[in-house]
Amino acid sequence: MSQIAAVEPPPEESPTCTSYLDAGHTLVSWLTTTDHKRIGILYAIAITLFFFIAGFAIGLARLELMSPRGMLLTDEGYNRLFTLHGIVMVWFFLVPSIPATFGNFLIPLMIGARDVAFPRLNLLSWYIYLIGAGFTCYAIVAGGVDTGWTFYTPFSSLYANGNVVAAAAGVFVAGFSSIATGVNLITTTHMLRAPGMGWFRLPLFVWAIYATSLVMVLATPVLAMTLLLIVAERLFHLPVFNPHEGGDPILFQHLFWFYSHPAVYIMVLPAMGVISEVFSCFARRRVFGYVMMIYALLGIAIIGFFVWGHHMFVAGQSQYASLVFSFLSFMVAVPSAIKVFNWTATLYRGSISFEAPMIYAMGFLGLFTIGGLTGLFVASIPIDVHVTDTYFVVAHFHFIMVGGTVSAFFAALHFWWPKITGKLYSEAWARFAAIIMFLGFNTTFLPQFIMGYGGMPRRYHVYPQEFQVYHVISSMGALVLFAAYTLPLVYLGWSLFYGKRAGPNPWGATGLEWQTPSPPPEHNFDEIPRVDAPPYNYHPEKEEAFEPQGRS
Repeated sequence: MSQIAAVEPPPEESPTCTSYLDAGHTLVSWLTTTDHKRIGILYAIAITLFFFIAGFAIGLARLELMSPRGMLLTDEGYNRLFTLHGIVMVWFFLVPSIPATFGNFLIPLMIGARDVAFPRLNLLSWYIYLIGAGFTCYAIVAGGVDTGWTFYTPFSSLYANGNVVAAAAGVFVAGFSSIATGVNLITTTHMLRAPGMGWFRLPLFVWAIYATSLVMVLATPVLAMTLLLIVAERLFHLPVFNPHEGGDPILFQHLFWFYSHPAVYIMVLPAMGVISEVFSCFARRRVFGYVMMIYALLGIAIIGFFVWGHHMFVAGQSQYASLVFSFLSFMVAVPSAIKVFNWTATLYRGSISFEAPMIYAMGFLGLFTIGGLTGLFVASIPIDVHVTDTYFVVAHFHFIMVGGTVSAFFAALHFWWPKITGKLYSEAWARFAAIIMFLGFNTTFLPQFIMGYGGMPRRYHVYPQEFQVYHVISSMGALVLFAAYTLPLVYLGWSLFYGKRAGPNPWGATGLEWQTPSPPPEHNFDEIPRVDAPPYNYHPEKEEAFEPQGRS
């Protein structure tokens, strides 16, 4: 194990290097900015707010589940609370979390560009996101929604008495924000790469965001049209999903999961990109099998479009269709396993140091592996029939979508925080938060595998006595998790005002974003850099321990 020595900041910076943070200090300057870095921060502020709203909702739900007879909520109130948690967490935090924040901030820097291809569209996407969030907030304030985050028909289209139209409209509008972000990042990667930055010199984070953007652009319109059909049936009684009028409620599940299974990869592919950057830097090794890692990213994105039917093994679809979807679901495990193997091989014989980003990344590796392996269980038809709509499924997708993605989000936050703010944070507190997040997450969700396999159904707040001990352990874990999520607000906020100044490259990393001052100038680089090396050239055994990917 080694320690990365912090690189001291230069005594003086060029007078031409005006930080993007100094480009304007008024609220108007932020709300009208077209700088990709500021827009990334605007997204970060918005999604943080929604993260804690969703977390507060599930905190109340877990408190309710401490007792098998319920203590606080009515049946209706519980339904609306977990629906609020799901809708806000999935659509307004997890989906935009890494692509809209770190993708926006970092992609132009990592490819040597001054901005994204369409800066005004970028700002518009943030406002569209806020409009969608406004509809959803209205639905919450007006009484909430009780359909679950999946909006299953015919419940959502005919019978639910919550604010389904407002909630569906919110997700519908927010989808256009995802599409705009995806189009922008795809175009930026194609058109604005620095001289010498060939496709196979791109950092894996750029490849991950590129693959994610393709999924966002191709899959999101299907979700948008599906939600529009729910609104049309609910308001105008169009016979789309109502079987009494000739509609088909199973059609909704096909359309919904055609988007929502690839949406899992919208959440986790960017996380994979983050982990590749962090592992390579803190193991001081080139990513093992770099080219294969690219094909694995693209493979996951492509195969992910063909596995939606594994959510419908008990929905009445053909048994032959179920067999095909089961096989394809096992297939998507192959590129995922390649990534886990290659990350492990990258760490093998590496000169590893355990700074906070690395601890978060190690947490991702463990949690994602558990989530992936249990995914093989639900891809198997006999087991899936047994555990459908139980806490086993809840635990599985939380290990992937929350344990994996949120761990990677925090790894990214700590890895690029010095670049974004120009300040260093307390390493001791950051390591402590990373460790208790891993422990709190496992305490929360591992018991849910056991009770789910034992038959505890999801979405019930009154349950048999024998499951109480698992629910109590799970709720205690959620309390630890809350502390782990809240701590970074304190020490990162403190670092903004009192943290030591960060140099341009405090981790000794090789990417282009580290070859410009911290925080970066308004237009990223004084001169567009020329790329003359592949990524991840680390040489811990040599006097010059790493080779920057490009130079101005």
